[in-house]
Amino acid sequence: MIAVTGATGGIGGRVAPAVAERGIEQRLLVRDPSRAPELADAEVVQVPGYGDGEAMRQALEGAETLMLVSFEESEDRVAEHTAAIDAAIAAGVGRIVYTGFFNASSDCTFLLGRHHFATEEYLRGSGVEWTVLRDNFYLDVLPLYAAEGAIRGPAGDGRMAAVARDDVAAVAVEALTSDDWVNQALELTGPEAMSMAEVAERLAAFYGKPVEYIDETLEEAWESRRSTGAPDWMIEAWISTYTAVAKGELDGVTDTVERVTGRPPIDLEEMLRRTS
Repeated sequence: MIAVTGATGGIGGRVAPAVAERGIEQRLLVRDPSRAPELADAEVVQVPGYGDGEAMRQALEGAETLMLVSFEESEDRVAEHTAAIDAAIAAGVGRIVYTGFFNASSDCTFLLGRHHFATEEYLRGSGVEWTVLRDNFYLDVLPLYAAEGAIRGPAGDGRMAAVARDDVAAVAVEALTSDDWVNQALELTGPEAMSMAEVAERLAAFYGKPVEYIDETLEEAWESRRSTGAPDWMIEAWISTYTAVAKGELDGVTDTVERVTGRPPIDLEEMLRRTS
């Protein structure tokens, strides 16, 4: 049995149907069962969150493999992740596939990437089999950056090799169902590295309306985001998505998606066609 967290979200919501297509029994761990997909051989279990260790342990009893989709952005995100890992081990889960971050390290510029690195290190030392999907930024999110006709942020002319959620999910399914990727960190990218200016130009061409890239200073980035009312730690994390690009930490295309799935990753335009 495979347990899938986040089955109503962007990654888990793609993984669960693909697992069902293979005829594998699975258990979907969700906070809102009314939103869970109806799939063959899939049991839905409600859990309040990763931090509820006992509820997670009970939900994972009998599962052999866990798809652990990273928890929502929070200051205690690492604690949520480690609690989920501990619960899985206590329940007898033997393999965990976790959605991490591209080139994650303890001092990477993208602040949330540090959370992923800490989780990855904990998972490596947990004693279970593991696979970490080190996802670049999601192609699917880029149109949201340009929702008001402009992408704003201090990314300079840096480049990122953003990857589609469809490709991340396809790799996840292989990692969940094959022994070929055990105890490996897989760096996942799309087929090309793009600057924010290029992203804006291609979004404009696809949608047939103006989209520009505004290269903000750090001060401008803070000022433009304060009106959201978000706490400072979150604003700083948002801004670090751009500064990480500016420093070249999201550049570099890998062959991982094709090596694992047997097909090349999709590009920005194909992602837009699939989601429009």
